[in-house]
Amino acid sequence: MQSYPTLAAVDLGSNSFHLQVGRVEGEQLFYLDAIKEPVRLASGLTARKALDGASQRRALNCLARFGERLRGMPPGAVRAVGTSALRVAKNSAEFLDKARQALGFDIDIVAGREEARLIYLGVAHSLPLSRRPRLVVDIGGGSTECIRGVGYEPRERESLRMGCVVYSLRFFPGGRVDKAALRAAETAARIEIRHVTAGQFGAGTWKEAVGSSGTAKALGEICRLNGFSDGALTLDGLKWLRERLVKAGSAEALDIPGLKPDRRPVLAGGLGIMYALFLELGIDCMTAAQGAMREGILWDLLGRVHDHDMRDVTVSQLQRRYGVDTRQAGRVEALAARLFAAAPAPAGEEPDEAARRLAWAARLHEIGISIAHSGQHKHAAYILENADMPGFSRRDQARLAALVRASRGGLDKLGLPSTDAAWPLILCLRLALLFNTSRADAQPPDVGLACVDGACRLRLPAAWLRENPLTQAMLDEELGDWAKVAPAPRLAGIEVA
Repeated sequence: MQSYPTLAAVDLGSNSFHLQVGRVEGEQLFYLDAIKEPVRLASGLTARKALDGASQRRALNCLARFGERLRGMPPGAVRAVGTSALRVAKNSAEFLDKARQALGFDIDIVAGREEARLIYLGVAHSLPLSRRPRLVVDIGGGSTECIRGVGYEPRERESLRMGCVVYSLRFFPGGRVDKAALRAAETAARIEIRHVTAGQFGAGTWKEAVGSSGTAKALGEICRLNGFSDGALTLDGLKWLRERLVKAGSAEALDIPGLKPDRRPVLAGGLGIMYALFLELGIDCMTAAQGAMREGILWDLLGRVHDHDMRDVTVSQLQRRYGVDTRQAGRVEALAARLFAAAPAPAGEEPDEAARRLAWAARLHEIGISIAHSGQHKHAAYILENADMPGFSRRDQARLAALVRASRGGLDKLGLPSTDAAWPLILCLRLALLFNTSRADAQPPDVGLACVDGACRLRLPAAWLRENPLTQAMLDEELGDWAKVAPAPRLAGIEVA
């Protein structure tokens, strides 16, 4: 795995977009540039859950500015992650095509629980290492993440569909705040919390409460400057702020130290959610952390560079959960890697990352057997598409699932275009499975792969083929499958020596 002297994280949040750059020294990160822009993407979601033109323009202009700062950095050193608003938006795929062009780098959309993991990673690295269980809360623009963990390890993770932008628009139209509206927002938040998280995150399950991101920092600063704490959020401080906000009638009319202009439009929604969390989870005091998701992305990226990839841990956990025959998986992985070294590189993807996906597919191709032997590749693909897989983005999971689905069955049923970048991986995985059908420890034959202009030919000893007529028949059938789809690369024939 290539190492990089500088790493960068882009957090496409539902309220603000963040860029964080860090310098790598060994296994340590030193933060350099940090840029934040209040894009308010979630405020652009229409009644039909589509991003409107204005919010898209704000986002694309911001990403173009970020792209200028990141220009010249290698793709492997930058990771951009989208969250709640892009998970919800029905036109997110169309927007992401434009967003990637504006930024100049790929963008992943992560599931809520993966977002929670990255948040915890960023917070944990911003605080002194402790073995005391911590509750971490992050109120974003479109979702709220709750995580309980110890040290750098998150133990429980949940993502709730409530955020400061969404709640501000829903309960406080036009910015107007009264007692009934604030109580309605708090009640809705308490119901959401009680349904999902109270048992996992309630008082007694943690020793320290920590808040991350803009809402927690803003409320902590208000508490500090108005004499309620040294920068922590306190229940007394939140109660005082509720009273002052209702009396003022809107955040725009509220005149108190610590309330910044960019926080006013989402103050009421964020306060309602935070107050509900304090009441439901038994919080009296909460520290406002400096670390957040963007720092978590950097630390996760650093782990990948240093071969401490969370995705490898997740794959191992899935192998154990579904009782995978790891010896067979290892045989398939070894041969697939050998074939991949001779295959054409997948278009538009770093070879190292493609090789990792091939290795994960080899390790997980049999998890579907736990459901049924018949159609196991389809069952495995379903699991990989829908399972909670820490470290993997939604697209990571979709690509891995598609590769495993293609490991067996007719190639003409996949519906992949002939130019799809997955074909080299599909070729290597299918051949590795074919030569390991016997599940024996004996080494496979001295098989080679030679590819010219997209046509790949297997090289096999003639004597071995004569001694293994079943494999010869399976290879003939495989050649017929590839002839039906004729992608590039493809299996075009067999050379005997």
